Amino acid sequence: MPITPRTLSGFKDRLPKEAYAKSQMLKSIIHSFQKFGFSPIETPHLEYAEILTKQGSDEIQKEMYRFKDHGNREVALRFDLTLPLARFIAQYKNILGLPFKRYCIGNVFRGERAQKGRYREFTQCDFDFIGTTSIGSDLEILEVIYQTLKELKIQNFTIYINHRKIFNGLCEYLEAKEYVNDILRIIDKIDKIGKEAVERELKQSTPLSQEQIHILLDFISKKQTSNATSLLQDIQSYKSLNSQLKEGIEELESLCSLLSLVIPENFYAINLSIARGLGYYTGIIYETILKDLPSLGSVCSGGRYDKLTQNFTQEELSGVGASIGLDRLLSGLEELKLIDSKDTPANLLIIPLYTLNYAYESAKGLRELGLKVEVYPEITKAKKAFAYANNKNYQWVMVLGEEEQKEQSYSLKNMQSGLQEKYVSLQSVYEKLYQLP
Repeated sequence: MPITPRTLSGFKDRLPKEAYAKSQMLKSIIHSFQKFGFSPIETPHLEYAEILTKQGSDEIQKEMYRFKDHGNREVALRFDLTLPLARFIAQYKNILGLPFKRYCIGNVFRGERAQKGRYREFTQCDFDFIGTTSIGSDLEILEVIYQTLKELKIQNFTIYINHRKIFNGLCEYLEAKEYVNDILRIIDKIDKIGKEAVERELKQSTPLSQEQIHILLDFISKKQTSNATSLLQDIQSYKSLNSQLKEGIEELESLCSLLSLVIPENFYAINLSIARGLGYYTGIIYETILKDLPSLGSVCSGGRYDKLTQNFTQEELSGVGASIGLDRLLSGLEELKLIDSKDTPANLLIIPLYTLNYAYESAKGLRELGLKVEVYPEITKAKKAFAYANNKNYQWVMVLGEEEQKEQSYSLKNMQSGLQEKYVSLQSVYEKLYQLP
C-alpha cells in the first residue's frame, strides 16, 4: 500500500507563496543586521546534550529532542541559538576578538504543544553583542529590533522592557530568592493563563504567603500610563529595599534616557510582568508584541546574560541579544494581510508560441541586463500559458512568435490591464520593467 503523505504535528511545509514571503523577510532582516555591523556565524542543529541541559527552564528541558546517536553519544537538537553561541564563543573567543557582534539564522526544535503561530520546528533570527557590559550594547539591540520591524513595514508594535535584577530584588525582599526561578517560570505565564491562575500556581508551587503573593502581583501589575519615565518615577521608593532593586531600576533609567534619542516613545514601554523563563538572563529583558495581534505573543524577545559562558570557561563574558521568531512573525503578518500575494521571485514570464530557441535567447539577454525571468518550458496554446501566468500572479508576460521575427519586436502584455505593446529591443523591455521588485 502507498504511504499516506502527511507532516508531523507541529511541523510545517511551505508552499511557494509563503516560502517566497519568508525568503523576502529574511533578506530584509539580514540587511538590517548588517547595517549595524553584525557578522554572520553558523552552528550545528545537533549538539552534545550537556551543552543544552545546563540552562533553560524545566519546561524547555522537557521539550528538548534528546537521543543517542549512532556512536552512542548523548545528543540533542538545539532549542534556541543562544546556548550554542555560548559554546561557540568559549571555543573561538581568541580568534574572534571581543567585543563581538554576531547574527545567526537557523531552525530550532522544541517539543511543545503545537498551536497557532507556534511550531515544533521554527526559524530564529538571533543577533547578539558579546564581551561588553556597556548600556550602549543593550540600547543597540533594542534599536535593531525597532529598525528591523520598521524595515518589514510593520508600523504598530511595542517593545516591552523589564530588568531581571528588579525581579531578583523583589524576591530577595520577600525572602524567597532561592525560589526566584520557580517564581519567574510561573510569572512568565501571566499573559497566557491570567493573574488568578498565576496566583493559584504561586500558592501551590512556592512557599510565598498570601500577603507576599499580593505584594508581588501588585508590583508587576503596575502599568505604564504615559511614558517609561513616569513609571520609573512611580517605583523610585523600591530602590531603598535592597541593592538589586536599586541597580535594576537605575539601569532601566539609563537605558530609557538613551532610548529616547533613537526610538520614538510610542514604540517602547516598561512592563514589570515580563519575566523571560530562560534561566540565563541576568539584566535587561524585552519582548515585542504586534499591537494589532497581541494573542500571537512575542515576535522578538531577548535580554542580557552576564554568565552564559560559565559552563565552558572561567572567564566571565557578558552578552546581550535578541531573537526574531520568523515563523511566528510570518504567521502574524499573513493574518494581518501584510504579506505580498505574489508567489514568484521573477519579474517576467516569457511565453514561446512557436520555438523555444527565441525564448531562451531572449531570457538570457534580459537576465544579463538585470531582470529576473522565467520561461514557460513548453510550446503550447497561449490560453494555457496565460492561465499559468495568472496562477503565479505575474503582472507581465512577453509573448514571442516565430524565431525570424526576433529582430522586429518583443510583445509585452500587462496581465492586469490586458494592454499589450511591442518593443523593438531587449533594452527597451528592460527599461520598461527594471523598477519592478
